[in-house]
Amino acid sequence: MNMTLQALWQETRGGDSVRQRLYQVLRQSIIRMVLVPGQALSEKEIAETVSVSRQPVREAFIRLSEAGLVEVRPQRGTYVVKISQRAVLEARFVREAIEVAVVRQAASQGVSADTLNELHDLLERQRRCITSNDHDRFYRLDEIFHRTLSLGVEQHAAWKVVVEVRAQLDRVRYLSMPDTTPIARLIDQHAAIVSAIEDRNGEVADEVMRLHLREILASLPDLVRRFPEMFESQQTPSLVEEASQ
Repeated sequence: MNMTLQALWQETRGGDSVRQRLYQVLRQSIIRMVLVPGQALSEKEIAETVSVSRQPVREAFIRLSEAGLVEVRPQRGTYVVKISQRAVLEARFVREAIEVAVVRQAASQGVSADTLNELHDLLERQRRCITSNDHDRFYRLDEIFHRTLSLGVEQHAAWKVVVEVRAQLDRVRYLSMPDTTPIARLIDQHAAIVSAIEDRNGEVADEVMRLHLREILASLPDLVRRFPEMFESQQTPSLVEEASQ
């Protein structure tokens, strides 16, 4: 754990305060399964790992608790929250509602040439991940792709909501690597979205984005069976059927 946390800490060098930087590092560690569901977290150990005082670690735990990623149990400790199937599907529902509206706006109103160039550049960078089979890099580029779409139509607040809810979704995506939807299929869907925007075809943009964001529905039940220790014990077998309707 220490080596990976240290690497993530080094990646985030920049102008952010120690508190914000530490929060982001721990959040990414949880999303990327460096800190796994159910794992106990030591305030002292984390502080020593990244050479900070315990106060910003304590504050990060509070923020992560508010985000639903850790649970602070009085007199017992702090733990990474196990994945809730219901939370994943609710997050997917919210994300679909927002991002479908975004691509419809992009297709109806158009986007700038700079935004289109950036989207095409991202597609090329994503395609290079196929040869190297680099799922981790692809998922980072995937986030940039969706952010570019939202910001390209000036929907900054919408993107902030997506960022907050996608944490639960992204934990499932990282858990499923490399046995997830093939990267090539996801990139083809991205390309179809860009093409629909260029053609000003809102119906196709809507259809492809919905298909794209529902890929997780196929993998979730299998992941629950394969990694039961990562998920909350309550079973919600009907949720995937409800969400896919």
